[in-house]
Amino acid sequence: MAGVSLENVSRTYPGGAAAVRDLNLEVIDREFLVLVGPSGCGKTTTLRLIAGLEEPDAGKITIGERLVNDVPAKGRDIAMVFQNYALYPHMNVYRNMAFGLELREGVSGWQKWWRWALPAASKRELAARRFAIAERVHDAARLLGIEHLLQRLPRQLSGGERQRVALGRAIVRNPAVFLFDEPLSNLDAKLRVEMRRELRELHRRLQTTMIYVTHDQVEALTLGDRIVVMDRGKIQQIGSPMEVYGLPANRFVAGFVGTPAMNFLEGVIELNGQQWQFRRGDWTLPLAEALSLAEIELTEFLSKTDKLPVTLGVRPEDVQVHAEPAPGRLRAMVDLVEMLGDASVVKLRARVAKASPGKEHDPHSDEEIDVLSKGEPMAEWHAEQTVFVSLDPRKLHIFDRETNDSLLAGAGSGASGRRA
Repeated sequence: MAGVSLENVSRTYPGGAAAVRDLNLEVIDREFLVLVGPSGCGKTTTLRLIAGLEEPDAGKITIGERLVNDVPAKGRDIAMVFQNYALYPHMNVYRNMAFGLELREGVSGWQKWWRWALPAASKRELAARRFAIAERVHDAARLLGIEHLLQRLPRQLSGGERQRVALGRAIVRNPAVFLFDEPLSNLDAKLRVEMRRELRELHRRLQTTMIYVTHDQVEALTLGDRIVVMDRGKIQQIGSPMEVYGLPANRFVAGFVGTPAMNFLEGVIELNGQQWQFRRGDWTLPLAEALSLAEIELTEFLSKTDKLPVTLGVRPEDVQVHAEPAPGRLRAMVDLVEMLGDASVVKLRARVAKASPGKEHDPHSDEEIDVLSKGEPMAEWHAEQTVFVSLDPRKLHIFDRETNDSLLAGAGSGASGRRA
Protein backbone atom coordinates (compact mmCIF):
# COMPACT_ATOMS: atom_id res chain seq x y z
CA MET A 1 0.00 0.00 0.00
CA ALA A 2 1.19 3.55 -0.66
CA GLY A 3 0.13 7.16 -0.75
CA VAL A 4 0.75 9.42 -3.73
CA SER A 5 2.14 12.96 -3.67
CA LEU A 6 2.29 15.55 -6.46
CA GLU A 7 4.30 18.68 -5.72
CA ASN A 8 4.15 21.70 -8.08
CA VAL A 9 3.53 19.40 -11.05
CA SER A 10 2.97 20.98 -14.47
CA ARG A 11 2.47 19.54 -17.94
CA THR A 12 2.24 21.57 -21.15
CA TYR A 13 1.70 19.88 -24.49
CA PRO A 14 3.42 20.94 -27.72
CA GLY A 15 1.67 24.04 -29.04
CA GLY A 16 1.40 25.62 -25.61
CA ALA A 17 -1.72 23.86 -24.24
CA ALA A 18 -1.25 23.74 -20.45
CA ALA A 19 -2.98 20.55 -19.28
CA VAL A 20 -1.82 20.72 -15.63
CA ARG A 21 -0.62 23.87 -13.88
CA ASP A 22 1.43 23.86 -10.69
CA LEU A 23 -0.65 21.08 -9.15
CA ASN A 24 -0.21 20.05 -5.51
CA LEU A 25 -2.02 16.98 -4.26
CA GLU A 26 -1.62 14.48 -1.40
CA VAL A 27 -3.40 11.14 -1.75
CA ILE A 28 -3.58 9.36 1.60
CA ASP A 29 -2.61 5.69 1.83
CA ARG A 30 -5.66 3.42 1.21
CA GLU A 31 -7.84 6.39 0.21
CA PHE A 32 -10.39 6.36 -2.60
CA LEU A 33 -9.76 9.73 -4.27
CA VAL A 34 -11.84 10.96 -7.22
CA LEU A 35 -10.65 13.55 -9.74
CA VAL A 36 -13.67 15.19 -11.36
CA GLY A 37 -14.14 18.01 -13.83
CA PRO A 38 -15.26 18.84 -17.37
CA SER A 39 -13.48 17.60 -20.48
CA GLY A 40 -10.07 19.23 -20.86
CA CYS A 41 -9.69 20.11 -17.16
CA GLY A 42 -6.49 18.04 -16.76
CA LYS A 43 -7.78 15.10 -14.71
CA THR A 44 -6.73 12.36 -17.15
CA THR A 45 -3.35 14.01 -17.71
CA THR A 46 -2.85 14.00 -13.93
CA LEU A 47 -3.62 10.28 -13.85
CA ARG A 48 -1.25 9.58 -16.73
CA LEU A 49 1.49 11.55 -14.98
CA ILE A 50 1.09 9.34 -11.90
CA ALA A 51 1.09 6.23 -14.09
CA GLY A 52 4.25 7.25 -15.92
CA LEU A 53 2.53 7.51 -19.31
CA GLU A 54 3.31 11.25 -19.38
CA GLU A 55 6.39 13.09 -18.18
CA PRO A 56 5.96 16.26 -16.09
CA ASP A 57 7.63 19.46 -17.27
CA ALA A 58 8.15 20.47 -13.65
CA GLY A 59 7.47 19.19 -10.15
CA LYS A 60 7.86 15.95 -8.19
CA ILE A 61 5.73 12.79 -8.17
CA THR A 62 6.13 10.44 -5.23
CA ILE A 63 4.54 7.01 -4.72
CA GLY A 64 5.04 5.79 -1.19
CA GLU A 65 8.43 7.12 -0.18
CA ARG A 66 9.91 6.87 -3.68
CA LEU A 67 10.38 9.70 -6.17
CA VAL A 68 9.19 8.25 -9.48
CA ASN A 69 9.78 11.06 -12.00
CA ASP A 70 12.44 8.99 -13.77
CA VAL A 71 10.89 5.56 -13.06
CA PRO A 72 9.18 3.96 -16.11
CA ALA A 73 5.52 2.95 -15.85
CA LYS A 74 6.31 -0.76 -15.41
CA GLY A 75 8.45 0.00 -12.34
CA ARG A 76 5.94 2.17 -10.41
CA ASP A 77 3.91 -0.70 -8.89
CA ILE A 78 0.62 0.66 -10.20
CA ALA A 79 -2.26 -0.91 -12.13
CA MET A 80 -4.44 1.10 -14.50
CA VAL A 81 -7.98 0.38 -15.69
CA PHE A 82 -8.81 2.14 -18.95
CA GLN A 83 -12.08 3.46 -20.34
CA ASN A 84 -11.99 1.12 -23.36
CA TYR A 85 -11.03 -2.00 -21.31
CA ALA A 86 -7.97 -2.72 -23.58
CA LEU A 87 -8.46 -6.52 -23.55
CA TYR A 88 -6.55 -8.82 -25.90
CA PRO A 89 -9.25 -10.02 -28.34
CA HIS A 90 -7.52 -13.33 -29.19
CA MET A 91 -7.04 -14.36 -25.52
CA ASN A 92 -9.70 -15.80 -23.25
CA VAL A 93 -10.55 -14.18 -19.93
CA TYR A 94 -8.05 -16.29 -17.98
CA ARG A 95 -5.20 -15.41 -20.33
CA ASN A 96 -6.14 -11.71 -20.30
CA MET A 97 -5.93 -11.68 -16.51
CA ALA A 98 -2.81 -13.84 -16.23
CA PHE A 99 -0.71 -12.57 -19.14
CA GLY A 100 0.94 -9.64 -17.35
CA LEU A 101 1.88 -11.81 -14.38
CA GLU A 102 3.24 -14.54 -16.65
CA LEU A 103 5.48 -12.06 -18.41
CA ARG A 104 6.76 -10.72 -15.10
CA GLU A 105 7.38 -14.19 -13.68
CA GLY A 106 8.96 -15.51 -16.88
CA VAL A 107 6.36 -18.23 -17.46
CA SER A 108 4.52 -16.83 -20.51
CA GLY A 109 3.61 -19.13 -23.36
CA TRP A 110 6.17 -17.76 -25.84
CA GLN A 111 9.00 -18.99 -23.60
CA LYS A 112 8.01 -22.66 -23.78
CA TRP A 113 10.50 -23.42 -26.54
CA TRP A 114 13.52 -23.28 -24.19
CA ARG A 115 11.97 -24.95 -21.15
CA TRP A 116 12.96 -28.44 -22.31
CA ALA A 117 16.58 -27.47 -21.53
CA LEU A 118 15.89 -26.50 -17.90
CA PRO A 119 17.00 -28.78 -15.05
CA ALA A 120 14.29 -30.58 -13.12
CA ALA A 121 14.50 -28.25 -10.10
CA SER A 122 13.98 -25.20 -12.30
CA LYS A 123 11.02 -26.85 -13.99
CA ARG A 124 9.40 -27.51 -10.59
CA GLU A 125 9.97 -23.87 -9.61
CA LEU A 126 8.43 -22.74 -12.89
CA ALA A 127 5.40 -24.96 -12.32
CA ALA A 128 4.99 -23.56 -8.80
CA ARG A 129 5.01 -20.01 -10.13
CA ARG A 130 2.42 -20.90 -12.77
CA PHE A 131 0.24 -22.48 -10.08
CA ALA A 132 0.54 -19.36 -7.91
CA ILE A 133 -0.56 -17.20 -10.87
CA ALA A 134 -3.54 -19.48 -11.49
CA GLU A 135 -4.56 -19.15 -7.84
CA ARG A 136 -4.40 -15.36 -8.01
CA VAL A 137 -6.46 -15.28 -11.21
CA HIS A 138 -9.14 -17.56 -9.73
CA ASP A 139 -9.21 -15.55 -6.49
CA ALA A 140 -9.73 -12.30 -8.43
CA ALA A 141 -12.36 -13.93 -10.67
CA ARG A 142 -14.19 -15.21 -7.59
CA LEU A 143 -14.09 -11.74 -6.02
CA LEU A 144 -15.62 -10.21 -9.18
CA GLY A 145 -18.08 -13.04 -9.87
CA ILE A 146 -16.60 -13.99 -13.26
CA GLU A 147 -15.20 -17.49 -12.58
CA HIS A 148 -17.67 -18.96 -15.07
CA LEU A 149 -16.31 -16.66 -17.80
CA LEU A 150 -12.63 -17.62 -17.64
CA GLN A 151 -12.68 -19.61 -20.90
CA ARG A 152 -14.63 -17.06 -22.95
CA LEU A 153 -13.19 -14.56 -25.41
CA PRO A 154 -13.83 -10.81 -24.97
CA ARG A 155 -16.23 -10.74 -27.94
CA GLN A 156 -18.46 -13.20 -26.07
CA LEU A 157 -18.84 -10.87 -23.07
CA SER A 158 -21.17 -8.00 -22.28
CA GLY A 159 -19.84 -4.53 -21.49
CA GLY A 160 -20.16 -5.09 -17.74
CA GLU A 161 -18.37 -8.44 -17.95
CA ARG A 162 -15.52 -6.90 -19.95
CA GLN A 163 -15.19 -4.19 -17.33
CA ARG A 164 -14.93 -6.83 -14.61
CA VAL A 165 -12.21 -8.60 -16.57
CA ALA A 166 -10.27 -5.34 -16.84
CA LEU A 167 -10.64 -4.88 -13.08
CA GLY A 168 -9.53 -8.46 -12.50
CA ARG A 169 -6.42 -7.97 -14.60
CA ALA A 170 -5.49 -5.04 -12.35
CA ILE A 171 -6.33 -6.87 -9.11
CA VAL A 172 -4.13 -9.92 -9.79
CA ARG A 173 -1.06 -7.68 -9.87
CA ASN A 174 -1.70 -6.64 -6.24
CA PRO A 175 -0.35 -3.11 -6.93
CA ALA A 176 0.36 -0.36 -4.43
CA VAL A 177 -1.98 2.03 -6.29
CA PHE A 178 -4.99 1.48 -8.58
CA LEU A 179 -5.68 4.10 -11.28
CA PHE A 180 -9.08 4.27 -12.99
CA ASP A 181 -9.61 6.36 -16.13
CA GLU A 182 -13.40 6.79 -16.56
CA PRO A 183 -13.94 2.99 -16.45
CA LEU A 184 -17.75 3.12 -16.34
CA SER A 185 -18.47 5.66 -19.08
CA ASN A 186 -19.17 2.96 -21.72
CA LEU A 187 -21.78 1.18 -19.60
CA ASP A 188 -25.53 1.76 -19.54
CA ALA A 189 -27.10 3.67 -16.65
CA LYS A 190 -28.28 0.64 -14.64
CA LEU A 191 -24.97 -1.17 -14.97
CA ARG A 192 -23.06 1.97 -13.94
CA VAL A 193 -24.99 2.04 -10.66
CA GLU A 194 -24.21 -1.63 -10.03
CA MET A 195 -20.52 -1.19 -10.86
CA ARG A 196 -20.26 1.84 -8.56
CA ARG A 197 -21.42 -0.33 -5.68
CA GLU A 198 -18.97 -3.06 -6.66
CA LEU A 199 -16.06 -0.63 -6.83
CA ARG A 200 -16.81 0.66 -3.32
CA GLU A 201 -17.03 -2.91 -2.04
CA LEU A 202 -13.81 -3.76 -3.86
CA HIS A 203 -12.02 -0.88 -2.17
CA ARG A 204 -13.33 -1.98 1.22
CA ARG A 205 -12.01 -5.52 0.70
CA LEU A 206 -8.66 -4.69 -0.87
CA GLN A 207 -7.83 -1.65 1.31
CA THR A 208 -5.63 -0.22 -1.46
CA THR A 209 -5.06 3.35 -2.61
CA MET A 210 -7.38 4.11 -5.54
CA ILE A 211 -7.39 7.21 -7.75
CA TYR A 212 -10.43 7.49 -9.99
CA VAL A 213 -11.02 9.92 -12.86
CA THR A 214 -14.52 10.81 -14.06
CA HIS A 215 -16.49 13.68 -15.58
CA ASP A 216 -19.67 12.35 -13.92
CA GLN A 217 -20.19 14.21 -10.66
CA VAL A 218 -22.72 11.60 -9.47
CA GLU A 219 -19.93 8.99 -9.63
CA ALA A 220 -17.63 11.36 -7.78
CA LEU A 221 -20.12 11.99 -4.97
CA THR A 222 -21.00 8.31 -4.50
CA LEU A 223 -17.50 6.80 -4.81
CA GLY A 224 -14.94 9.15 -3.31
CA ASP A 225 -13.65 9.42 0.25
CA ARG A 226 -12.47 12.81 -1.02
CA ILE A 227 -13.18 14.66 -4.26
CA VAL A 228 -10.77 16.86 -6.21
CA VAL A 229 -12.64 19.27 -8.51
CA MET A 230 -10.47 20.49 -11.40
CA ASP A 231 -10.86 23.14 -14.08
CA ARG A 232 -8.35 24.34 -16.70
CA GLY A 233 -5.49 22.38 -15.20
CA LYS A 234 -5.94 23.65 -11.64
CA ILE A 235 -7.52 22.28 -8.50
CA GLN A 236 -10.60 24.29 -7.55
CA GLN A 237 -11.51 22.45 -4.35
CA ILE A 238 -10.60 19.35 -2.35
CA GLY A 239 -12.93 17.87 0.25
CA SER A 240 -15.35 15.16 1.23
CA PRO A 241 -18.47 14.77 -0.95
CA MET A 242 -20.56 16.60 1.67
CA GLU A 243 -18.06 19.47 1.91
CA VAL A 244 -17.82 19.97 -1.85
CA TYR A 245 -21.58 19.75 -2.32
CA GLY A 246 -22.62 21.69 0.77
CA LEU A 247 -19.96 24.41 0.79
CA PRO A 248 -18.53 24.95 -2.71
CA ALA A 249 -15.39 27.10 -2.75
CA ASN A 250 -16.38 29.08 -5.84
CA ARG A 251 -19.03 29.49 -8.47
CA PHE A 252 -17.45 26.93 -10.80
CA VAL A 253 -17.60 24.16 -8.18
CA ALA A 254 -21.14 25.17 -7.21
CA GLY A 255 -22.33 25.02 -10.82
CA PHE A 256 -20.51 21.80 -11.72
CA VAL A 257 -21.41 19.64 -8.72
CA GLY A 258 -25.10 18.88 -8.38
CA THR A 259 -27.96 17.80 -10.67
CA PRO A 260 -29.78 19.88 -11.79
CA ALA A 261 -27.19 22.65 -11.60
CA MET A 262 -27.37 25.37 -8.95
CA ASN A 263 -29.44 28.49 -9.66
CA PHE A 264 -27.45 31.73 -9.83
CA LEU A 265 -29.04 35.15 -9.30
CA GLU A 266 -26.95 38.30 -9.70
CA GLY A 267 -27.63 41.26 -7.45
CA VAL A 268 -26.21 43.24 -4.54
CA ILE A 269 -25.92 42.82 -0.80
CA GLU A 270 -26.86 45.92 1.17
CA LEU A 271 -27.67 46.95 4.71
CA ASN A 272 -31.35 47.67 5.29
CA GLY A 273 -31.46 49.28 8.72
CA GLN A 274 -29.69 46.69 10.87
CA GLN A 275 -30.33 43.74 8.56
CA TRP A 276 -28.35 42.45 5.57
CA GLN A 277 -30.39 41.70 2.49
CA PHE A 278 -29.92 40.59 -1.10
CA ARG A 279 -31.58 42.76 -3.72
CA ARG A 280 -32.28 42.14 -7.40
CA GLY A 281 -34.40 44.93 -8.85
CA ASP A 282 -37.42 45.38 -6.61
CA TRP A 283 -37.10 41.90 -5.06
CA THR A 284 -35.29 41.59 -1.73
CA LEU A 285 -34.31 38.58 0.36
CA PRO A 286 -33.18 38.76 4.03
CA LEU A 287 -29.79 37.13 4.64
CA ALA A 288 -29.68 37.15 8.45
CA GLU A 289 -30.21 33.39 8.79
CA ALA A 290 -27.72 32.42 6.10
CA LEU A 291 -25.01 34.70 7.52
CA SER A 292 -25.56 33.64 11.13
CA LEU A 293 -25.35 29.94 10.17
CA ALA A 294 -22.08 30.63 8.35
CA GLU A 295 -20.82 32.66 11.30
CA ILE A 296 -19.48 35.52 9.16
CA GLU A 297 -19.84 39.29 9.21
CA LEU A 298 -20.00 41.20 5.92
CA THR A 299 -18.75 44.54 7.24
CA GLU A 300 -15.23 43.88 5.98
CA PHE A 301 -16.53 43.43 2.43
CA LEU A 302 -18.47 46.72 2.51
CA SER A 303 -15.72 48.99 3.81
CA LYS A 304 -15.50 50.95 0.55
CA THR A 305 -19.07 50.78 -0.70
CA ASP A 306 -22.55 50.41 0.72
CA LYS A 307 -23.48 47.75 -1.86
CA LEU A 308 -21.54 44.60 -2.65
CA PRO A 309 -22.13 43.04 -6.10
CA VAL A 310 -22.62 39.30 -5.56
CA THR A 311 -24.06 36.19 -7.12
CA LEU A 312 -26.60 34.39 -4.97
CA GLY A 313 -26.61 30.62 -5.40
CA VAL A 314 -29.35 28.20 -4.39
CA ARG A 315 -29.76 24.55 -5.34
CA PRO A 316 -33.02 23.50 -7.04
CA GLU A 317 -33.95 21.25 -4.10
CA ASP A 318 -33.83 24.34 -1.85
CA VAL A 319 -36.35 26.24 -4.01
CA GLN A 320 -40.01 25.83 -3.04
CA VAL A 321 -42.98 26.59 -5.30
CA HIS A 322 -46.21 27.95 -3.78
CA ALA A 323 -49.65 28.80 -5.08
CA GLU A 324 -50.07 31.87 -2.84
CA PRO A 325 -47.97 35.05 -2.50
CA ALA A 326 -46.16 35.98 0.71
CA PRO A 327 -43.41 38.41 1.76
CA GLY A 328 -40.07 37.47 0.23
CA ARG A 329 -41.60 35.21 -2.41
CA LEU A 330 -40.78 35.80 -6.07
CA ARG A 331 -43.64 35.84 -8.59
CA ALA A 332 -42.95 33.46 -11.50
CA MET A 333 -44.54 31.50 -14.31
CA VAL A 334 -44.14 27.77 -14.84
CA ASP A 335 -42.24 27.14 -18.07
CA LEU A 336 -41.78 23.36 -17.98
CA VAL A 337 -42.40 20.43 -15.60
CA GLU A 338 -40.15 17.36 -15.87
CA MET A 339 -41.41 14.27 -14.04
CA LEU A 340 -38.61 12.02 -12.76
CA GLY A 341 -40.77 9.48 -10.96
CA ASP A 342 -39.72 10.06 -7.36
CA ALA A 343 -39.28 13.79 -7.97
CA SER A 344 -40.04 16.52 -10.45
CA VAL A 345 -38.09 19.48 -11.79
CA VAL A 346 -39.99 22.69 -12.46
CA LYS A 347 -38.45 25.31 -14.72
CA LEU A 348 -39.71 28.76 -13.78
CA ARG A 349 -39.51 32.13 -15.48
CA ALA A 350 -39.69 35.15 -13.16
CA ARG A 351 -39.75 38.86 -13.97
CA VAL A 352 -38.15 41.38 -11.61
CA ALA A 353 -38.91 45.09 -11.91
CA LYS A 354 -35.91 47.40 -11.87
CA ALA A 355 -35.90 49.51 -8.74
CA SER A 356 -36.35 53.14 -9.79
CA PRO A 357 -37.45 55.25 -6.80
CA GLY A 358 -39.78 58.08 -7.73
CA LYS A 359 -40.42 56.76 -11.24
CA GLU A 360 -43.44 54.96 -12.66
CA HIS A 361 -42.87 51.25 -13.26
CA ASP A 362 -42.05 50.44 -16.89
CA PRO A 363 -42.84 46.72 -17.55
CA HIS A 364 -40.63 46.77 -20.67
CA SER A 365 -37.58 47.30 -18.47
CA ASP A 366 -38.27 44.23 -16.28
CA GLU A 367 -35.49 41.66 -15.97
CA GLU A 368 -36.19 37.97 -16.58
CA ILE A 369 -34.80 35.26 -14.28
CA ASP A 370 -34.81 31.50 -14.92
CA VAL A 371 -35.09 29.32 -11.80
CA LEU A 372 -35.18 25.53 -11.36
CA SER A 373 -36.97 23.81 -8.48
CA LYS A 374 -36.64 20.12 -7.61
CA GLY A 375 -38.76 18.27 -5.08
CA GLU A 376 -41.47 15.70 -4.57
CA PRO A 377 -43.70 15.05 -7.61
CA MET A 378 -45.64 18.27 -8.17
CA ALA A 379 -48.49 17.21 -10.43
CA GLU A 380 -50.50 20.35 -9.57
CA TRP A 381 -48.14 22.60 -11.54
CA HIS A 382 -48.56 23.06 -15.29
CA ALA A 383 -47.07 25.25 -18.01
CA GLU A 384 -48.03 28.95 -18.02
CA GLN A 385 -49.33 28.74 -14.45
CA THR A 386 -48.52 31.70 -12.15
CA VAL A 387 -46.79 30.61 -8.94
CA PHE A 388 -44.67 32.10 -6.15
CA VAL A 389 -41.13 31.00 -5.32
CA SER A 390 -39.32 30.99 -1.98
CA LEU A 391 -35.67 30.14 -1.26
CA ASP A 392 -34.58 28.21 1.84
CA PRO A 393 -32.70 30.92 3.85
CA ARG A 394 -30.51 28.25 5.51
CA LYS A 395 -29.19 26.90 2.20
CA LEU A 396 -28.04 30.04 0.36
CA HIS A 397 -24.58 30.46 -1.18
CA ILE A 398 -22.98 33.86 -1.80
CA PHE A 399 -20.22 34.42 -4.36
CA ASP A 400 -18.16 37.55 -4.96
CA ARG A 401 -19.07 38.66 -8.48
CA GLU A 402 -15.53 39.85 -9.22
CA THR A 403 -13.54 36.80 -8.05
CA ASN A 404 -16.33 34.16 -8.16
CA ASP A 405 -15.05 32.90 -4.78
CA SER A 406 -17.55 31.98 -2.09
CA LEU A 407 -17.91 34.51 0.73
CA LEU A 408 -19.00 31.62 2.96
CA ALA A 409 -16.15 29.19 2.17
CA GLY A 410 -13.89 28.60 5.14
CA ALA A 411 -16.59 29.68 7.58
CA GLY A 412 -18.16 27.45 10.19
CA SER A 413 -17.96 23.66 9.77
CA GLY A 414 -16.94 23.79 6.12
CA ALA A 415 -13.42 25.08 6.61
CA SER A 416 -11.82 21.83 5.56
CA GLY A 417 -13.59 22.03 2.24
CA ARG A 418 -11.89 25.27 1.29
CA ARG A 419 -10.36 25.89 -2.09
CA ALA A 420 -6.87 24.42 -2.45
